[in-house]
Amino acid sequence: MNSRIFTAAALALGVSLSANAHAETFRWSASTDPQTMDPHAANLAPVTSFLNNIYEGLVRRAPDMSIEPSLATEWKPLEDEDGWRFVLRQGVKFHDGSDFTADDVLFSYERGISEQSDVRSWFAPVQEVRVVDDYTVDFVTKAPDPIFPESIANWMIMDRDWAAANNSTMPAKDQPTFATLNTNGTGPFKLAARDPDVQTRLAVNEEWWDEPQHNVTEAVFMPIGSAATAIAALVSGEIDMLQSVPVQDAERLRSLDGIKTLEGLEARVIVLGFAHDHPALYGSLETTGKNPFQDVRVRRAVASAINVDAIDRVLMNGMAEPASQLVPAGLSGYSTAHSSRPAYDADAARALLAEAGYPQGFSFSLRCTNDRYLNDDAVCQALTGMLAAVGLKAQLETMPVRTYWTELREDRFDVFLLGWSPGTFDAEHPIRFLVHTPSNTLGTWNFGGYSNARVDELLPMVQQELDPAKRQAMLDEIAGIVQDEMSYVPLYVEPLVWAARDAIDVVQRPDNFFMLRWVQVKG
Repeated sequence: MNSRIFTAAALALGVSLSANAHAETFRWSASTDPQTMDPHAANLAPVTSFLNNIYEGLVRRAPDMSIEPSLATEWKPLEDEDGWRFVLRQGVKFHDGSDFTADDVLFSYERGISEQSDVRSWFAPVQEVRVVDDYTVDFVTKAPDPIFPESIANWMIMDRDWAAANNSTMPAKDQPTFATLNTNGTGPFKLAARDPDVQTRLAVNEEWWDEPQHNVTEAVFMPIGSAATAIAALVSGEIDMLQSVPVQDAERLRSLDGIKTLEGLEARVIVLGFAHDHPALYGSLETTGKNPFQDVRVRRAVASAINVDAIDRVLMNGMAEPASQLVPAGLSGYSTAHSSRPAYDADAARALLAEAGYPQGFSFSLRCTNDRYLNDDAVCQALTGMLAAVGLKAQLETMPVRTYWTELREDRFDVFLLGWSPGTFDAEHPIRFLVHTPSNTLGTWNFGGYSNARVDELLPMVQQELDPAKRQAMLDEIAGIVQDEMSYVPLYVEPLVWAARDAIDVVQRPDNFFMLRWVQVKG
């Protein structure tokens, strides 16, 4: 594994997680508020991270990112068919006191594969789910699927009866439902009060099935969009921890008495994506009736025009790492055979554009977030300047992440910024979501409609292959195709910086998920 990605998590393992008698209210902040409390409505890290404190899955990740039991106590491959059997934990209660049973797992699967669900890609390999008894569930897959248990680590189980009683049987993706603002999980914390974009209060679940490793009596989340305001709140003691620290502030925070930082690399690659399937540009001032980005030479020109080292040096304080593919080096399935990324070469970019028939370049729409990734607004401003230097005139528009995904799903872009963290910590994950031809359950985040028949052919083979060498060979082939066709331009692996008051012990996971169950507030 990439040592920089896992350093913070490894160091955090040294923190004592034993509960103590002294208990406190814990307050923390990040730049983005989770947009919904519905665990199947938005497959977004701020949502999934937050709701992992309230809802639980059959399995979960430990501080070292290994898979461990949660609502399932054990799992094993089926004997006479492809798939997995999960034995469920008995005696678990939802927050409203109702019993957790296999029927809730079946309901959560049915809800998760619905058209409104944003997590249905997780179940693309599943053919059938069978309830064997109240505490045994079989997931029958279309073929052998060795990583299926890991692939559902963030799938959260809901109570069928609660959802039905509150008209929330379908995910609240397009229209809000009761589940948008309310929850009923089995996890260590319960939702006490929700004021979107202002404050969310969590109470301790005193009936939680697991032994608490925290000493928090109440947790309060306060999203703060302004970095300066958030840091001031941390320094003054208004909040105890800040989950999104600008890299340019890390050095100053390290020097402050009473404040500590946790630093590493997030397992997230920042990329540029293209509108592959658009017949014409969406936002060009002069190019009509055609889409230059359908020409691989133009996409390669974009890659050659970008100086990733300069972005790292100036905007990331040297804390990022240039990326060559859709997963960081060190993760399972990473292709060492394709570890080189295009060199910064403005002259080569101009030559490629001329060869493609655009010697003067052209204008186009570039869409970016301004509150989702580290320095995303500044990064896109820098990208705009670099691309302009070779004749690619980006009409840049930045916007809050709350409206960003809608813009992309409505095809209102030519080029877009995206960060991707593989939930399975395996290279198969971004192929399934970002590279496979879009369908009902696959390519659900492939906004640009990239399509390659060989990739589509290889993906199910990768998902089924048990031999590590054969599987890696197929992943290498896919990485080569993605690079050769420049379906995306990988930029860098994002730095991960948190800050907390000295009295706070937390575990920083490389997926940037924050788990309250490991928080210790020292007296």
